[in-house]
Amino acid sequence: MFSIIGILLVFVCIIAGFLMEKGKIGVLMQPAEFLIIGGAAAGTILTSNRVYILKKILARLSSVWKGSPYPKQRYIESLKMLFDLLTKARKESVISIENDVEEPGKSTIFSRYPSFLADHHARDFVCDTLRMVITGGVSPMEIDHMMDLDIDVHHHSANQPVQALASVADALPGLGIVAAVLGVVVTMGALGGPPEEIGRKVAAALVGTFLGILLCYGVIGPVSANLAKGADEENSYYHVLRVVLLAFVKGTSPIMAVELGRRAIPEHCRPSFAEVEKACRQKVVEVPAPQAAAGSR
Repeated sequence: MFSIIGILLVFVCIIAGFLMEKGKIGVLMQPAEFLIIGGAAAGTILTSNRVYILKKILARLSSVWKGSPYPKQRYIESLKMLFDLLTKARKESVISIENDVEEPGKSTIFSRYPSFLADHHARDFVCDTLRMVITGGVSPMEIDHMMDLDIDVHHHSANQPVQALASVADALPGLGIVAAVLGVVVTMGALGGPPEEIGRKVAAALVGTFLGILLCYGVIGPVSANLAKGADEENSYYHVLRVVLLAFVKGTSPIMAVELGRRAIPEHCRPSFAEVEKACRQKVVEVPAPQAAAGSR
């Protein structure tokens, strides 16, 4: 929401300032310049990226217009989910959570947290790590190394759309100059004509430069920066999951592992000790797993 407001503010202030200087808004309406710069930018991004990166860009762009997917409540629910899962493993042995880990969609524990189940990357991160714990014979250092590798690979993947948009933003001023040069070429061909016509062609050429710089620093660049911050938030979330799982693997009690995870949460959305403890101590309301619910009909 704030991203939309920010972009609108950029355009409103620029246009308002232009009008205050007695500028004519119609002069800025140059379809040819929009076509040159927009088409060249689209061609640039298609040429420099693989198909899977283009799909990631489209998927990630929707997150720019929404709020952060990792508010305080998301962290509280994730810590509560880990507490329930690890408590079961502690009381009934690690083998008792094998079915939960192998088929999380049918797990009575995971079914209580649909937002976590919907995030297949985080779900697989937790389940794959616990699979190694259940298998046995793997040291905490090796498990930590595997989680570190998983987070690094995922963070690199999340940053690919950021780098793609940043490269387009860097190219836009140059594309604006290309449009301006073409406008000058057209203007040179019109020399000797009416002064009004020459003035319109010069204005069109300058609009190309203006548009390239505006899109770079006022739209694409900020959107790329927003995606980068989103990737960092996601990385912080995975780090919290890693801290909790590693603490448990080292023999720490579930409640202490959750507290370590709470302290790894970024300050702006970190819940208090009392909030997490209250969530963890709440009486569990059993939710039938999807398979069980279907079988009871």
